[in-house]
Amino acid sequence: MICCVVIANLALNRMTTLREQLEARERETLAPQAAKSVDSRGRLRDEREDDVRPAFQRDRDRIIHCKAFRRLKHKTQVFFAPTGDHYRTRLTHTLEVTQISRTVARALRLNEDLAEAIGLGHDLGHPPFGHLGEAALDACVRERYGGGFRHYEHSLRVVDRLERDGAGLNLTEPVRDGILRHSGGAPDPATAEGRIVHVMDRVAYINHDIDDAIRAGVLDAADLPPEPIASLGDTGSKRIDTLVHDLVEQPKTPCAARVQPPATQDQIKRSRQANQPRQPLGAATSRYQVVEGMASTTRTTSGRWLGSSGASAVTRSSAVRRAPATRVTAATNRSGAGAGPVRTP
Repeated sequence: MICCVVIANLALNRMTTLREQLEARERETLAPQAAKSVDSRGRLRDEREDDVRPAFQRDRDRIIHCKAFRRLKHKTQVFFAPTGDHYRTRLTHTLEVTQISRTVARALRLNEDLAEAIGLGHDLGHPPFGHLGEAALDACVRERYGGGFRHYEHSLRVVDRLERDGAGLNLTEPVRDGILRHSGGAPDPATAEGRIVHVMDRVAYINHDIDDAIRAGVLDAADLPPEPIASLGDTGSKRIDTLVHDLVEQPKTPCAARVQPPATQDQIKRSRQANQPRQPLGAATSRYQVVEGMASTTRTTSGRWLGSSGASAVTRSSAVRRAPATRVTAATNRSGAGAGPVRTP
C-alpha cells in the first residue's frame, strides 16, 4: 500500500501543467534570440502563474479586455471626422500592426505572443485626433508643468497605473518595454519582438494613411513619388508584402543586418527631396511625405532593427516616475490621462 502511494506521488510530481508544456515547446521551437515566456523577468508585483496560459498570453488577454483598448475604437487615426465606415481608427491601426508583426515573428521563429501583446498595447495611451492631439497635449503640458506629453510614455502609464482603478495590468517586463519603446522618439526596444512592432508600426501607418487619403480624395495616387513606388509596389498590400518579405528573407544568420546598396539609398534620398515641396494634406498630416516614411522602413532599417542587440530592459518606468499630472480636459479624458494624477511609485 505504501509503495502504491509513493508511486502515485512520483507520477503526480512528474505531471506538468499546460502552461509548462507550452513553455517547453517554446524552448524547443523558437529561435535562440526569441524571448521565452519562462524568462519574462517577472512583473511589477509578484503573482501566481496561470496553469493554462504562459506569461505573454496573459498579458495579451489583459490588454484586450482592458478599458483603454476599447476606447481605441473612438480615436481617429488621421482624419478627424471622416464620413464613411472604411477609414482607419486607432483600433484598426492597432490590429493591422499586430497582424503584420505576428506574421514576421512567426516567419523568424520569434515569440508571437509577445509580439501580439506589444502590438495590441503600443498605442493605448495615444490621444484622439492623431499626432495633432499628441502635439496639442504636449504643448499644454510644457506650458503648465514644464514637462512634455509623449504617447508611448502614456501608453505605459495606462497599463501600469491607470487601468483597473489605479492597480494597473501588472504586465511582464518585455511587454512593458515594447510598449514604452515602440516609437521613433524612444530608445531601441530590448527584444527582437519589440523591434518588429516598431518597424511594422511604421509600415502599417504609412500605407494605410495613404489609402485613407486617396479614399478621401485629398491625395491622388499619381502624386506619390514614382521611384519608391516602383520599387515597393503600387498598392498598400504590395508595399507591405514587399517589406515583410524583405524582412524575413534574411541570410542564414538569423536577424542579420542587411545594407542597402548606395545607389538605392541615393534614389530614395533624391525622391524624398523631390517630393518634399508637395504636401497635399498640409502640416496636419505631414507624414504623407510618403518617401520619408518609406525610407525609414526599407531593407536597411528593418535589418538594422532586428540585427541590433537592443537597449537594456526597463525595470521601472521612467515615464511613470517623471510624468506630470494633467488637468482633465475633453482631450485628456478621452485618452485616459484624466483618470487622476500619476504619483511616483
